[in-house]
Amino acid sequence: MSSSEMNIMALAGTDYLNASEGDLRTAFGKLLDARMHGLCFSPYANDQRPGSELTSEQIQSRLEIIKPYTNWVRTFSCADGNERIPRIAHENGLKTMVGAWLGKDLGDNEKEIANLIEIARAGYADNVAVGNEVLYRDDLSEEQLIAYIDRVKKALPELQVGYVDAYYEFVNRPLLTDACDVVFANCYPYWEGCDFEYSLLYMKDMYHRVSKAAKGKKVVISETGWPSQGTAHEAAEPSVGNALKYFINTQEWARDDDLEVFYFSSFDEDWKIGDEGDVGAYWGIWDKNGELKFE
Repeated sequence: MSSSEMNIMALAGTDYLNASEGDLRTAFGKLLDARMHGLCFSPYANDQRPGSELTSEQIQSRLEIIKPYTNWVRTFSCADGNERIPRIAHENGLKTMVGAWLGKDLGDNEKEIANLIEIARAGYADNVAVGNEVLYRDDLSEEQLIAYIDRVKKALPELQVGYVDAYYEFVNRPLLTDACDVVFANCYPYWEGCDFEYSLLYMKDMYHRVSKAAKGKKVVISETGWPSQGTAHEAAEPSVGNALKYFINTQEWARDDDLEVFYFSSFDEDWKIGDEGDVGAYWGIWDKNGELKFE
């Protein structure tokens, strides 16, 4: 084994902390080529944001970029063209975690739920998520959310039905956890201000806490990632190096422990600046133009 190969194999846990950026990029490329379990997928163009109509052409164009590197894609909505993604993803050989976006507008929620059920019955959903961070945003009550989950479970008894939120929501809300067939937990050491050096241990703790609350149900990490630039969040520093290391850590851990992880995110998205500040635009593995950021 060459010294270069030995360096790449050493990039696990905290061993890589002082590795060169060249070795990090090489390790990143090898892990990317090996295919990750899943990617959070959003195909918005530079002048678009949620609510913009997505075309089949732009969905296909973005999927062409990522499909050699992932087995699944996760969607966030079943409206405004997002409902086209699961079919096109299946046509490209990808599995789908299909999400319905729920919020305060009950009419919009009905459209999302109806489209989610239609997509699944057509055979284009491999599992489904009824809502994303609804409780975190305080858009619906826990009782309202569970009622939506129960409706979808009854309509789609053959599928695993869950809900996506921060890991601690499932720890703190046993009725919600009981209502899910599968638990989709978002785990972000970055957003809890964790120093990068401890981020892997922190994410593992998040996962183990929600796994205990799930009482034997499957737990999927539905989102995790690290931004490549922007303003620091407490002790959490965005940088290319930290983004590379976090990706390597996550994929190595997922492989070694046989975990299902959806990495956030596929592409940089300018529109997220309004919600998250400057850091919001830099979570992608590819930039907003579809170019791989970490060659």
